[in-house]
Amino acid sequence: MTQAKTELQSRARELRRAGRTYDEIVAELGVSKSSVSLWVRDLPRPERRAREHCRAMTEARWAPIREARELERRQTKHIAAQEIGNLSNRELFLVGIALYWAEGTKSKPHRPSDKVTFVNSDPDMISLYLAWLRLLGVDQSRLRFHVMIHESADISGAERFWADHVGPDVGSFGKTTLKKHNPMTVRKNTGESYRGCLTIRVLAGADLYRRIEGWWYGIVLGARSTA
Repeated sequence: MTQAKTELQSRARELRRAGRTYDEIVAELGVSKSSVSLWVRDLPRPERRAREHCRAMTEARWAPIREARELERRQTKHIAAQEIGNLSNRELFLVGIALYWAEGTKSKPHRPSDKVTFVNSDPDMISLYLAWLRLLGVDQSRLRFHVMIHESADISGAERFWADHVGPDVGSFGKTTLKKHNPMTVRKNTGESYRGCLTIRVLAGADLYRRIEGWWYGIVLGARSTA
């Protein structure tokens, strides 16, 4: 046991002199970081060039593995997508109900409201929801759109994106809702891909909301009967 530990310590020192970082030594030897620190703490930190060289070597070693994993992931998604195929009207009808009940606004005992309002940041979810409304016969003229986004984002770019995605011109959108920027908050939803959320309201939607609620409970009862 002592000999094995001594060999690991010796190997750790060799790797450190070669410019390896603590994490790289830990990964190669399978020992704790605290042990590595104890064994090599008297050695100078690797020069920046040596560290960069080691990182490049590590990247070259792992790149093919990551590429293989990414290929496998894409293949799995493609096969799964093919398993779905085209949706029947009834399948879209049921999917849309569940989608709305998960993401749409709902009447609450403390805040009764029979309104049909859907908010989401995922363009594919928006497309699916709009396809469902068309299936239900909801006319485009009854839809009202507006963007919700952080004030520090590209507001006009987000408005153009959503207008292009759903069809109407930017001018047909309602006033964009801006969320105040808090400099103390570390936000991850930033960059070019951040376009806020799109809100879709259905005018005169009280009857539709009541039917959605009824449809949802019908699905719940149907699921219980199969249990």
